[in-house]
Amino acid sequence: MTLENYLQQTLQETTVKIYLFEITKFIDQNPENKTYTYQKIMQYIELLRYEKQPQTVARIVASLKKYYQYLIEVKVRKDNPARAIILRDAKSNPIQLQDLFTPKELQKLLEPRQERYPFLAKRNQIIMSLLVHQGIRTNELTQLKTTDIDLEKAQIHITKTSQTNNRTLPLEASQILLLYEYINSYRTKLVTHRTQDNYLLLSKLGTPTTSDDIHYLLTTYPKAAFSNKTITTVTIRQSVITNLLAQNNDLRKVQHFAGHKSLDTTEKYKETGLNALQTAIDKLHPIK
Repeated sequence: MTLENYLQQTLQETTVKIYLFEITKFIDQNPENKTYTYQKIMQYIELLRYEKQPQTVARIVASLKKYYQYLIEVKVRKDNPARAIILRDAKSNPIQLQDLFTPKELQKLLEPRQERYPFLAKRNQIIMSLLVHQGIRTNELTQLKTTDIDLEKAQIHITKTSQTNNRTLPLEASQILLLYEYINSYRTKLVTHRTQDNYLLLSKLGTPTTSDDIHYLLTTYPKAAFSNKTITTVTIRQSVITNLLAQNNDLRKVQHFAGHKSLDTTEKYKETGLNALQTAIDKLHPIK
């Protein structure tokens, strides 16, 4: 029995199409999904709650419950790890001040360190620098191509997603050297017969870096060194954007920087009252 056939047994055709779309996207972004635990699925849902409207998240949760029930039906799993997921409110997750990083903490994330796989060190430095300097989203990171980097102009092109617009942002001086070394030396050593197209960030197998790879990288940073704050691409991005607004940067310029489709999204960050976080913010993220 196919997944579509299973859904058609209890759902309207329109709902079947919507659920198939959400499930397919989940499977593509999470290759190990068939072995996921409740905690792993909740990590995925928590990220979505920062990015999507509550009704969208509720729809995705409902589709995942059906998906894992289907896996039981076809004897791939014996349990449904999504069954116990309950969204306790219908409001968007606010930006929590206590979860945000100060500029000093963001800089600390950029400090060189020993890596489990030394040959991935440059790649990991690039991931962290793009998170901190450009406030890039996970799905934007994983889709970057080498052609999106223009070292001569010191720019990076970030392709639009369903939540963000196209944008071209300046690279920091430190990033130019880092990217030059990676593209011309370290990346070539990662290329294998599995490498497809010209994805910028490659795994140790030569395949494109996944959201799971990025999540794992962030879990290797000790929370104790960052006031026990949760280190995710979402909290880093929120911190970068909020710090920019705290520096009194123009709202429209910050909207462009973040790729927000609506100015209302950017304004949410302004409403967090970041003045309580730090009054003297250095020029970590100037927008010119």
